[in-house]
Amino acid sequence: MSPIRTAPSGRRGAHLSGLVWTLVRTDFKTRYHGTVGGFLWALLKPLAMFLVLYAVFSFVFASDPEYKLNLIIGLFLYEFFSEATKTGLLSLRAKGFLLTKARFPSWVLVVTSASNAVITLALFSLALGVVLVLQGRLHGIGTLALYGIYQVQFLLIVVGFSLGASVLFLRYRDLNQVWDVVTHAGFFVAPIIYPLDILPERLHVVLYLWPPTPIMMFSRAVLVQGSTPSALAHVYLAAETALVLVAGMLVYRWASPRIAEYV
Repeated sequence: MSPIRTAPSGRRGAHLSGLVWTLVRTDFKTRYHGTVGGFLWALLKPLAMFLVLYAVFSFVFASDPEYKLNLIIGLFLYEFFSEATKTGLLSLRAKGFLLTKARFPSWVLVVTSASNAVITLALFSLALGVVLVLQGRLHGIGTLALYGIYQVQFLLIVVGFSLGASVLFLRYRDLNQVWDVVTHAGFFVAPIIYPLDILPERLHVVLYLWPPTPIMMFSRAVLVQGSTPSALAHVYLAAETALVLVAGMLVYRWASPRIAEYV
């Protein structure tokens, strides 16, 4: 009895994983289709950007190396958030036609939409880790593990937002423009170009409600300052991640049965 029940589930799992891989690979190829360098641009672009920013900020902020690293980390993490959420918001509209050609869960289109942004973030993280090792600033393997956990939570936040926003965008097309305004304003809300300490402490709680803020602050703490955020801070980040993810899933579950009407 058991093999009969588990086999279909196993086949569905294999089919789903194969579909995810196909979508990720197709997105990756489409992004660099027609270019001479092809997939090499996926490697060179974030690495080149990192090296350029690092060289420029090393000259401009020579007297404050920590600010230089904090700024680079903030810029790259926010770029990931901005790109991944924008792509996720548009995912069902851009690829909804696939739902009429094959039967598979529509949420797969949303989740895989962030693949290119994830690849860029991974390459940036690798370059940052190499620089920290070469400079002797790496504060142990545990700091890299914590940084990795923060990025996983960041991705879950993006997925949660994308699930909810993608189905709402099918009905409310202005959401795209609204989110552009929010992300541009959010660049100055998040402590990217300024240290959080210059603001009154009573405002810190408000800024931490903007998801990129705790990810940036915690990542900087473990990689640059070599300090570990408190247990309470980790609980807050886990709660915020869960809240965004669950809210997005609930909105998606509520609106997804009507996707075919709007695609």
